[in-house]
Amino acid sequence: MNTAVMSSATSRKASLLLPALLACYLVWGSTYLAIRLALVSFPPFFQMGTRFLVAGALLMGWVLWRRSRTAGTPQPLPTPRQWRNALVIGTLMLGGGMGLTASAEQHIGSGLIAAFIAVVPMLVCGWGLLFGQRPSRLELAGMAVGMVGVVLLVRGASFSAAPIGIVSIAAATMAWSLGSVLTTKLPLAPGAAGFSSEMLCGGAVLMVISLALGEQPHWPPTPLAAAAWLYLVVFGSLIAFSAYLYLLAHASPAMATSYAFVNPLIALLLGVAVASESVTGGEWIACGVVLAGVFLIFRGKTQSSPK
Repeated sequence: MNTAVMSSATSRKASLLLPALLACYLVWGSTYLAIRLALVSFPPFFQMGTRFLVAGALLMGWVLWRRSRTAGTPQPLPTPRQWRNALVIGTLMLGGGMGLTASAEQHIGSGLIAAFIAVVPMLVCGWGLLFGQRPSRLELAGMAVGMVGVVLLVRGASFSAAPIGIVSIAAATMAWSLGSVLTTKLPLAPGAAGFSSEMLCGGAVLMVISLALGEQPHWPPTPLAAAAWLYLVVFGSLIAFSAYLYLLAHASPAMATSYAFVNPLIALLLGVAVASESVTGGEWIACGVVLAGVFLIFRGKTQSSPK
């Protein structure tokens, strides 16, 4: 009986991996453009803060509703220690990662921002060194190639014209990647309760930063900005971010961060086609070099993973 239950649970987890990957690939690739469209009415930290507070509140409400209707032992709510962990991870991934990403998009096109964020797997490898995770030779080669791509990218016209954008997106990727590593080290509440606690904590931190900066949304928002914000809440937060946290908990780090292959391409194509963003030939080449580095890291992690 126990074996059958365990087999069923394993099969269910495996069946959710593909939808979670597709959510990270397709939805996140489009959120960079949505962030830029929402900036017309919602400043960066306010936009991200309200986005994650609303998404976290909706998800926690669903958790509480499920608890009230579940017979037997209900799904546990976060403990004080798990709330503390959620605050640490939410501050890094959402407060630093998403807040600074939105801030950078005030100065640099959404597609190029996504291309820069492709370095996250490299940074995850780097942070992993602090926890005794030694990268393979192929991963080290990927990190080297990826950094060459980043240098080429920031030397392009778009990044050179906006130094503050470079600082913002570099800090964002550092914070996001560290938060991704800590997600595997600091225990959160299981399932949706853990996801929602992280969003609520991260959203609260973002709103504190927004208030400190004196951000003021433009009210009423334009219809396009409001639609973009709603898309970020439902698809970017409730669906894609929860999917990413699920992958971090149930898949290898290489699989969880493989979205870095697809997101830049989708974001670049959408930015050029929809928002008329300009990408030079040299910047396309730089993006290709970055993705080549990510591919080497992915291959290195795959080969070093236990069979």
